[in-house]
Amino acid sequence: QVQLVESGGGLVQAGGSLRLSCAASGSFLSINTMGWYRQAPGKQRELVAVFNSGGTTNYADSVKGRFTISRDNAKNTVYLQMNSLKPEETAVYYCNADGVRLSYFGASRYYWGQGTQVTISS
Repeated sequence: QVQLVESGGGLVQAGGSLRLSCAASGSFLSINTMGWYRQAPGKQRELVAVFNSGGTTNYADSVKGRFTISRDNAKNTVYLQMNSLKPEETAVYYCNADGVRLSYFGASRYYWGQGTQVTISS
């Protein structure tokens, strides 16, 4: 069992910046992938950025050049630096951890954080 706690959400003006963080805690052996997703009201949850265990990253095309994902493995924490924010990016941002090993003999699993609201005003 793993808990993911997001922080850093809030209200910001268009063009502003925000930095999100997500810390994993609980009883687990390792986490393969950590990333960020977002979901606006009435829309599907979509990938924003992913940080793989090998250090590679993936970004949604719409955020490339503006968002940066980073990871501190020692702290089991992933960050998302968001710059030049746009009003249409208002959404609940969720942290995800995938490939989580709870025991040596169990299957890997994935977990979601509770989400943090990000609102960009115009």
